[in-house]
Amino acid sequence: MLNFILNILVLLKKEALMIVKDKRSRTTLIVPILIQTLLYGYVATFDLNRVDYALLDEDHSHASGELVQRFDGSGIFRRVATLRNNSDITPVLDTKKALLVLHIGPHFQRDLNAGQTASVQVLVDGRNSNVAGTAASYASNIVDAYSQKRLQEASSAASPVIISTRAWFNPNLETRWNIIAGLVAMLSVTQTMVLCSQSVAREKEQGTFDQLLVTPFDPITIMLGKALPPVLIAMGQSSIVLLLALHWFAIPCSGSILLLYAGLFLFNLALAGVGLCVSVLVSTMQQAILYTFTLIMPMSLLSGLTTPIKSMPKAIQIATLLNPVRYGVEFAQRIYLEGAGLAELQFTFLPLAVMAVVTVGAASRLFRTRL
Repeated sequence: MLNFILNILVLLKKEALMIVKDKRSRTTLIVPILIQTLLYGYVATFDLNRVDYALLDEDHSHASGELVQRFDGSGIFRRVATLRNNSDITPVLDTKKALLVLHIGPHFQRDLNAGQTASVQVLVDGRNSNVAGTAASYASNIVDAYSQKRLQEASSAASPVIISTRAWFNPNLETRWNIIAGLVAMLSVTQTMVLCSQSVAREKEQGTFDQLLVTPFDPITIMLGKALPPVLIAMGQSSIVLLLALHWFAIPCSGSILLLYAGLFLFNLALAGVGLCVSVLVSTMQQAILYTFTLIMPMSLLSGLTTPIKSMPKAIQIATLLNPVRYGVEFAQRIYLEGAGLAELQFTFLPLAVMAVVTVGAASRLFRTRL
């Protein structure tokens, strides 16, 4: 028994020394925990502390002005546009300039003075159902507080103001619409990056790296040859998610399937480039997996799928511009739910194309350097 315990202690010391002496292992022990803790502390929140809204006030009365002042002075709602007519609502919501539109009808004050119920309409962008539901709830609280004030002043049993909410792109504010549309791109992240990160590392571990070097192919050809199979596998996975969304969950697709697949190809190619860079830099498959999952966690968290990017600190919002998963989730949701075309998505596709060229090019350059 004593010998068994001593053997365990010897093995424990050996493994501890191997981990501590390896600089890369020391890094994976400390840095990921720090990064993930900071990200979760600052980013993983469902609190909505800023709601950009547009105002359509057709009454322009003292009563409507009081209600608007409550929105502007709430500390949460920030007016980004003042609309003139109903036709201005669509572009404001389509372009995500505003998350919410507050529509006050032309007879708001007249109905209140006549003791009738006045109606206020709130139009919310339902592409992110969690955010839309929270924003609509905040708006309802403000209108309810205004109603109670009017109720006390009028000493009437009737509620003077009611609010009607309408969600665009997701009429029933079903969370699965937003989540599954984003998962069309999101679920392929792990598969693509893990397969690509292991490709060169596997050659090193299995002793076939030298055979790879004597092939008549240049580094960029080798990198593309290793990137394309995982990309195609990931697009196959996305097809499964797409079929389930259409036929199992009965979520209608509003946009072009061809455009969606073009975006998926660019998106997965950019991810493959990141995975190949990791694969060239590491020595073993175990290291490849560790570093890959270290990247996947923050990339997924900063994608905007579950946590609104506008609620993150400004510095982290800027950092998300370098995250390909952010653009993947964005184009998948916009094409699927909104029916956005290439003109609306040019500033989503362009960063993905640049990232694909840069990451695959960097992987081939690192591969050439390793030679």
